[in-house]
Amino acid sequence: MSFLTAFFYDRVMAKTEAACLRQWRRELLAQVNGEVLEIGAGTGANITLYSERVSRLTLTEPDRHMRRQLEEKIANHDPQRLGVSEGNAENIVAEDESFDYVVTSLVCCSVNDLDASLREVKRVLKPGGGLVFLEHVAAPEGTSRRRWQNRINPIWKIFMGNCHLNRETENAIIEQGFEITRIERESMCNAPPIVRPTIRGIAIKPRPPR
Repeated sequence: MSFLTAFFYDRVMAKTEAACLRQWRRELLAQVNGEVLEIGAGTGANITLYSERVSRLTLTEPDRHMRRQLEEKIANHDPQRLGVSEGNAENIVAEDESFDYVVTSLVCCSVNDLDASLREVKRVLKPGGGLVFLEHVAAPEGTSRRRWQNRINPIWKIFMGNCHLNRETENAIIEQGFEITRIERESMCNAPPIVRPTIRGIAIKPRPPR
């Protein structure tokens, strides 16, 4: 991602954040606690929404321009409770079963390998731990919006930091063995029509059978 894209990202997203995303983030993160990993934390839109019940928050952001802004935002936070890593979703630097929750928001669209990323999420989650997700996704098959997503996607991902318009993230989560316990599908307000379809919710890593 270019310096300019990272620099203007918060301003570009401001109206959409105010219209819906901020509230969606707040509702999802209210139930997060314990040891938490946020993948692709960007410029830190979620930071102030985590409760005191989060004992340790690890933020990963591979893009150096985004990470610089993220580090500036957390400069005055307790370093024992909050840390930043440059790791990527396909190769999370953490021990197996390290986290109670893993959070993704508007990230799954742009990882290089979604299946590999979800396998890593599952690896670092404790049994019974939760993947909290808020993602824009592919429109339903056969719709005009999906056809436009498919047409535009090859160019879109080049100029938008590898963002894929037509990823079927819900199916990918299920295929990796997660149990989705909550999901909501809604249109993202004040966003271009091709990125409006979203899903948000929680998927649990099953506990091993006794």
